[in-house]
Order: sequence, then C-alpha cells, then structure tokens
Amino acid sequence: MIQSFTSMSERVKALGRQRIVVAAAHDEDVLLSISQAARMGIAHPILVGNQDLIMEICQRLDIDTAAFDIIDERDDWEACRLAVRIIREGKAGALMKGLVGTALILKAILNKETGIRDRTLLSHIGLFFVGAINRFVILTDAAMTIAPDLEAKKHILQNAVEAARLLGVENPHAACVCAVETVNPAMQATLDAAELVRLNREGLIRDCTVGGPLALDNALFAEAARHKGITDPVAGRPDILLMPNIEAGNVLYKALAFLCGSPGAGIVLGARAPVILTSRNDNQESKLNSILLALYLAASREESL
Repeated sequence: MIQSFTSMSERVKALGRQRIVVAAAHDEDVLLSISQAARMGIAHPILVGNQDLIMEICQRLDIDTAAFDIIDERDDWEACRLAVRIIREGKAGALMKGLVGTALILKAILNKETGIRDRTLLSHIGLFFVGAINRFVILTDAAMTIAPDLEAKKHILQNAVEAARLLGVENPHAACVCAVETVNPAMQATLDAAELVRLNREGLIRDCTVGGPLALDNALFAEAARHKGITDPVAGRPDILLMPNIEAGNVLYKALAFLCGSPGAGIVLGARAPVILTSRNDNQESKLNSILLALYLAASREESL
C-alpha cells in the first residue's frame, strides 16, 4: 500500500497532469480544492457549470482561472450529463460533483444509454491513514449501499480490491468487520463473512485474502487477535475493512475523520472513472486528498492497461 498522500501526489506529478471534470462547478469549496490541485501540478480541471458564477467566485477568492477549461452550462442536469459524456468519451479520467445534488449526478452516471457505470454496483471507499497502526486502510462501504446482502458485499469487496491493487497491494487482505469474531446464526453479518471467506478460499473471489468474521479490534490489532486465540490470517493486517452495513461504515468513517483526525479521502468506484462526491462537512485537506486519490487511481488504471 502506498505510504502517504505526499508520495501519492509525487507519483501523480510524475505521470503528468490528469484531466478531471467537475459537474456544476460553481461552488466555492470545490473551486478552492480543484485550484489547489491545479497549482500542485496534478490536475487539469474541466469545469462545467455557470461560467459567470465560476468567474465571480474565482475573482472573489483570488483563484487563477488560467489553468481551467470552462464550459458554460447553467442547467444542473445538463451539466451532469455533459460531465459524464466527457468521461465516456475519454476526455477526462475522474469526475467530481460540484453544487448539485448527489442523486442528480448519480442519475447521469447510471443512465443505461448514456451513463458510465462499469461494474454491477457503485460503492464508496474511504482511504485513511490510521495512526494507531501507522498505515493506510480502505474502509467500505460508508455512503452508497444501505443494507448490502451477500451478493452486494461481493461487488463492494471487488471494487475495493481493485483499488487496493492499484495502490500497490498485490494481494489485499480484507477483513469482514462484525460485532463479534464468531459465526452467530442470529447475526447475518457473521454468516455473510463466513460465506465470503468460503468463496475466497474456493477461488470464486480472487486477487485477495478474505478473513472474518472479525471484530474491529482484532481486525486491526494482532495483539488483540492473539489475546482471543484468533488465527485468521487477516487479523491484525487488513488492507480493507468491509463493513456490515452503511450505519457501521458511516460511523467509523466519521470517527476516523472527525474524532481521530486521520488523513483521509473518499471516492465512489464502479464507474468508468473514479467519482468524487465530497460533503460540505469535509475539510479542504480531505477534499484535496479525494481529488488526489481519484487521479492516482485513474492514472494507475490507465498505466496498467
């Protein structure tokens, strides 16, 4: 796994500026983040939105627009459709949401005729540097799939595994996080975990090692696993934390971001390009990291083809 967002940035710089398209780009926070990425030499932004508002915001915030390509589109739905078309035509490697509802941009992404869905399921990953274990961990899914069944968890896992491999982990270790580390018929998440492990061992889930069920402590810490006599090969060394549902994923995501202050990034996978759906509550560092992660994955995927 890559060691820091700084090393990720250096890698993207070495590959050259990556094109990123922003739908409904007339948003202060987004423009601040995307302009910073441009100044760092990692992004060539294509802004689709209300040009007058974009220029007014940039002038007020002293943002240099010379590095931007701006496409004037005042209708939010059309801005989303145009941004998605730019991705579909291969003119940009990442997509970012601006001042528009998430549902609207997802509608454009998922359109069967003109969209860019590339996998069975769109899913969200958070990439966090966790100080307690001194390394990055991928957390999934904290934002997209509300109550994933076994089949959905397989797709969520596969999306995360692809990202981990692009981040440099040849055989990612994925921990199926549950409330307990034993199979309990009354707890569906533990049954799903056991089945995912079986599928992995039989070669039906590939390119990774799946472990579980594991509680969060013995998933992350080898000493906690040893104390309970757990010999699961994933215990204490996960690259991916596969959460049982969106509530658990969302709580852990926000605990890492807001309580622990862990440097993090969040993107959506499963489309032809990484999608950045930042929240108003995300700080500038998190937004920039999300842009960086999306561009890194896009560049790495292109390089591997």
